[in-house]
Amino acid sequence: MYGDSFGGRSLEAPFRVGKRNKVKIESIGQGRDGIARIKGFVVFVPNTKVGDEVEIVINSVKRKFAFAEVI
Repeated sequence: MYGDSFGGRSLEAPFRVGKRNKVKIESIGQGRDGIARIKGFVVFVPNTKVGDEVEIVINSVKRKFAFAEVI
């Protein structure tokens, strides 16, 4: 369901919608959302800045990234 083939390797999100995680915001995306990574998988977190360490809940999972919000 979340898997994808990319360059001969399988990509799969290391989580599902509703999963909670603690993350550190590593950078800011073009849409001004914070970017964190969970096992290499990109997660966009609005209303954060680089260096923030926050607890998030996953709202939406796409093939190559996910969206979350701070809880």
